[in-house]
Amino acid sequence: MPTNTSKDTAPADLYRHGLRLLLDKDIPGWVDLWDDDGVFEFPFAPAGWPKRLEGKAAVGDYMRGYPDHIDLHDFPSVEIHRTTAAETIVVEMRGVGRLVETGGPFDMTYIAVVTFRNGLITHYRDYWNPLAVQDAVSDFTRKS
Repeated sequence: MPTNTSKDTAPADLYRHGLRLLLDKDIPGWVDLWDDDGVFEFPFAPAGWPKRLEGKAAVGDYMRGYPDHIDLHDFPSVEIHRTTAAETIVVEMRGVGRLVETGGPFDMTYIAVVTFRNGLITHYRDYWNPLAVQDAVSDFTRKS
């Protein structure tokens, strides 16, 4: 699927495409899946981490350093559930890889609630486990 997805592409297919872009370390391509006014929320973010990003530019700034800190290898488990709102999906998934600086394992379970409109992400609530990344090595949100 090309980076420029169709507004008629199903949300589940758009989401899976986004996972492929993350595995390919194509952060600009992943950010291109976002609406200019998209909102990215992290309800369980620990102190010092962002709880809410507003706009595609903020999402891009947040994700820019991700591959320099977390080397994703696979999403061995991805379950996508449709909701009564046709443009919203609930995703249960697990991402595995390694922490770049230490070489240690990265293993994170996520639940995400994602809404697409016209083929773009307009709202993404990421319920990730902050206890799994309580060290500075995995904190890709901080500026060097």
